[in-house]
Amino acid sequence: MKNIFFILFFAVILTSCGNQKLSHKKTVNSYYKAFDSGEFNKIKEVIHDSITLISGDFVMPFDKKSFHEFYKWDSVFEPSYEIIELVKEDDDVIATITQKNIRNKFLKNNPLKLNVKISFVSGKITKVEELDYIDVNWNTWAQRRDSLVSFVKVNHPELDGFVNDMTMPGAMRYLKAIELYEGRE
Repeated sequence: MKNIFFILFFAVILTSCGNQKLSHKKTVNSYYKAFDSGEFNKIKEVIHDSITLISGDFVMPFDKKSFHEFYKWDSVFEPSYEIIELVKEDDDVIATITQKNIRNKFLKNNPLKLNVKISFVSGKITKVEELDYIDVNWNTWAQRRDSLVSFVKVNHPELDGFVNDMTMPGAMRYLKAIELYEGRE
């Protein structure tokens, strides 16, 4: 009888440990760590069935399949994410992060540092909203982007449209455009 009690007790403990939800801060850590390490399956574990990314006036809703396409676009630029600070605010988390990647390097804002608000439904990430950027030189960013777009239109029209194409092929055309632009001299 004593043995059955201990077995049941440990079974209940193990089952309850397995069903624990991650705290919101741990979920955010897992999300960015998975982006950083290139493990989309781990991202799927912490995002809701739908997730919305908000960047200024751009609102981009995704399901898990379309978010995977965004992830593949992002991965082409070989990103590296670092969480600087996480602050719980009501049911949301405000994160200060840095993102280094090939695109940001070309645009002369590497690392890109920003504050994002992460919202949750049922313990899963459902929205990532960019709040503000820290020490970003938008004039340099725009000048570099516009120079690249103009260069491509004149010299490599087959790559045109890469800036707004957030698919893996679009990202690959973006990288090719950077390579050709930087190698033009």
